[in-house]
Amino acid sequence: MGKKNGFVRAFPDRVLRVMTTHTPDFLGLKVGSKGLWNDSKLGSGVIIGVLDTGVTPGHPSYDDEGIPPPPSKWKGSCNLETGCNNKLIGAKSMIAGGGGSPPVDEGGHGTHTSATAAGNFVRNTSYFGFAKGTAAGMAPRAHLAIYQVCGGDGSCSSADILAGLDAAVKDGVDILSISLGGPSKPLDQDLVAIGSFAAARKGIFVSCAGGNDGPKYYTLSNEAPWILTVAASSVDRSFRASVKLPSGKVIPGESLDQPSNFPESSLPLYYSTKSPTCDMDPPDDSHRGSVWVCEVERGLLVDVVAFAQSHGARALISISSKTEGATISIRKMGFPLVVLTTQEGSRLISYLNSSSDPSASIVFNGTVLGVSPAPLMAFFSSRGPSMATPGILKPDISGPGLNIFAAYISSSDTPEYLIESGTSMATPHLSGVAALLKATHPTWSPAAIKSAIMTTADADISDELLEPALYYTKGAGHINPNKAVDPGLIYDITNDDYVSYICGKFGEEGARNIARGVVDCSKSMPEEELNYPSILLAPKGSAVAKVTRTVTNVGSARSSYTVSMTISETSVSATITPKTLTFTELNEKKSFTVSAKWSAGGPPTSGNLFVEGKLTWTSDDGMYVVTSPFVVSALEYSY
Repeated sequence: MGKKNGFVRAFPDRVLRVMTTHTPDFLGLKVGSKGLWNDSKLGSGVIIGVLDTGVTPGHPSYDDEGIPPPPSKWKGSCNLETGCNNKLIGAKSMIAGGGGSPPVDEGGHGTHTSATAAGNFVRNTSYFGFAKGTAAGMAPRAHLAIYQVCGGDGSCSSADILAGLDAAVKDGVDILSISLGGPSKPLDQDLVAIGSFAAARKGIFVSCAGGNDGPKYYTLSNEAPWILTVAASSVDRSFRASVKLPSGKVIPGESLDQPSNFPESSLPLYYSTKSPTCDMDPPDDSHRGSVWVCEVERGLLVDVVAFAQSHGARALISISSKTEGATISIRKMGFPLVVLTTQEGSRLISYLNSSSDPSASIVFNGTVLGVSPAPLMAFFSSRGPSMATPGILKPDISGPGLNIFAAYISSSDTPEYLIESGTSMATPHLSGVAALLKATHPTWSPAAIKSAIMTTADADISDELLEPALYYTKGAGHINPNKAVDPGLIYDITNDDYVSYICGKFGEEGARNIARGVVDCSKSMPEEELNYPSILLAPKGSAVAKVTRTVTNVGSARSSYTVSMTISETSVSATITPKTLTFTELNEKKSFTVSAKWSAGGPPTSGNLFVEGKLTWTSDDGMYVVTSPFVVSALEYSY
């Protein structure tokens, strides 16, 4: 291979994994009112490329009512016998070279993610009566181009992913949505990062799933700075099912199994202190017809339901693990079920331990909106710090990824829609928002769009334990589309900046691997100097760490901004120079420096090894508030 012209580097193939009716409204996107949907004409004219398990031709979410023909720059093809239209303008299978096979989705994951990003309006939808309403993606009038890179079982060859990325760039997409990933790898060995680098250099915005390996830290996927790394959070919707005790106390939970003919009367409860996880046979048959109470570890609910059902249980109350906190990720089990958080479950167990003849009734309330607090970070959402880019704060942003309703493949026992959870579901929300911003600001670079998303995010969000979420969990915060459309200032990054970055990080050979060609490494920069919207500094000893950032004025032509800094602990001192930025025209650039050091003369050696804060530029007229996450770290880690 090395002797062939154009050869850069060979990589061993590896297998990666794939990672609505209410979320547009939850994010403030509404038809007929002021805001990003109106400003962007619902994403009209933007092309979103989705790399996933394929597409379901003819699904109502791919109807092209109200969607104009694709722009003339579109060079792709739609390799389906039926179903191609102005919505679904592209469909290719990239698996093992494609071979001309239609990219029909056999697993449903790709249908769900693509419809979340840009599904058209579909009225009167539901999932077995749940989440009733009009289904719509984030950018309902955007075009979709589907690149099948994963099989129906969710396995995805990195070679096929790279082929899909290259095809999408050649075809002319504007946005790439990638809800798949694997364990972190150095960027010069990561084919998603390498393929995305080519896309970013062509002005294509790339949104990727951060992974579902939380709540452990150092578990992120897709960490390259030219990628938007997406975390998952909840929405204010519950599929409410509750346990009502004889005292009248109601313990709320959730369920997608709420039979209309379930008895309203109180039923006996069975809970074994010897086998709280329900992995041992009950001592006799006296508990047949009871409602079983089981403490269920993540991933074992299917087995526990089957076990309880086989012993004649009438229904199951499942208490989630402590690790899952306030997160309830639900799926339909085909058996009457209530899932409780560990906090709510402890209330039920206290009652069980205090009663000699415990009983309760099950109350099914269907879909409930306006649940608080929301959003909360999902426990499964992967956490930083980034192994691949330790000098850059990752993930970047969080978006709805818990119990998301969207299109799916239909079968005899499944309707055309499904409720799913994961950063896979959060990612297309951000891809769709990026499409709306691209439609509104067609000249913005991918880095400018990312900056607008991050600096206007809602930062006050809690994690699954109801504690304030760390930046390593939530990124800059929760997406706020209507603020992102008018951010005031942006942190832009040029192609030359990215080249200098990869030269500084990997040297000329590594940079050549990422760029897949000759690069000019006459200039290089350290990772923390990349003009990123978040700032991470790592002072050594008593030394001062300093970086420069440059902002571009995209708000009012004549404007002035004043900076403020808040830091969570006194162990760090920080300085910003200058403290005021004055602009006289649009697109004018101004730079500032941020310096930080450990107040005690050196970094901590134990306990909390990083300190959080935020840097905020506020316009004098109060119209713009531009916020950057700020972290000073003493963490040391490597692969």
